[in-house]
Amino acid sequence: MRNGPLRILFTSAGRRVELAQCFRAAASRRDVSCEIHACDLDPELSPACQTADARFVVPKCTDPSYVGILQEYCRTRSIDLLVPTIDPELPPLAAARDDFAEAGTFVHVSCAETIDIVRDKQKTIEALAASGVPVPRTASVEEARHSSGAWPFPAFIKPSGGSASRGIGILQGPEDFRGKYDEPMIVQEFLRGPEYTVNVYVDRNGKLLSAVPHIRLSVRAGEVEKGRTERNPAFWEIAERVVSALPGPRGAMCFQLIVDPEKGPRVFEINARFGGGYPLADHAGARFAESLLADLLGQPECASNEWRDGVTMLRYDAAVFDG
Repeated sequence: MRNGPLRILFTSAGRRVELAQCFRAAASRRDVSCEIHACDLDPELSPACQTADARFVVPKCTDPSYVGILQEYCRTRSIDLLVPTIDPELPPLAAARDDFAEAGTFVHVSCAETIDIVRDKQKTIEALAASGVPVPRTASVEEARHSSGAWPFPAFIKPSGGSASRGIGILQGPEDFRGKYDEPMIVQEFLRGPEYTVNVYVDRNGKLLSAVPHIRLSVRAGEVEKGRTERNPAFWEIAERVVSALPGPRGAMCFQLIVDPEKGPRVFEINARFGGGYPLADHAGARFAESLLADLLGQPECASNEWRDGVTMLRYDAAVFDG
């Protein structure tokens, strides 16, 4: 029997109120108490921080002191589990996850080699293609510019290390290339058709336990606003290949694909963390959060493919009041 609550820290917590609620519910199903901690640049203006049991301020995740501040907090507060929520913090946390583990905190992050791949969209496409995953034609902006006569337009352009739909655009023709870009960019063939997110869970042995696709009916700021779970055996096969393409995936991840009516499904991005649409998979019965907690408690992981098809999520704005 465990003494005391499970202490869970959400970093860059922002608006992840729903994600924290998933973990509270998972702890309740495991019959253990749960204490939610959260941090952000300005915790007083973060809904997730405001609804947590404890909150604190941190610098940007690119600050050299970021990891050290988290380690000290985890040590003094006896944090059991640290859950990152944005892509830029994954590399420093992956590099330090063994140090956290020695101090008693499990960081929900894949190995550094996996993070290095998924944080670079060009490397992602190359790794997926080598594993037999269907991917869109992709090139660096320089390669696409020099072969513009052979490159099919329109085409997508996006930062190689971007996230949350930052910096994406559409090139109608070679004349739309800018003379210079502020960061590495890639160009991908333009895909048409419905877009899906597939939430997957990989156990501590690297085995895929669950893959829950949802169609993205409506998106806001790169995050699903309206979605519906949709069971498709072809997506499970793709998920197996995605997992095999990575050297050390662990826990909850998600990837995005478009089902083009002519080319078929094409995977174009991986997020090696809980995605913004995970609450839909959780409500459908995916149990990823509960599986992580079970593992922490020394119990068998419980994520599986016994989830409900056709579950719809319709998000709306809510307010958190303080004072």
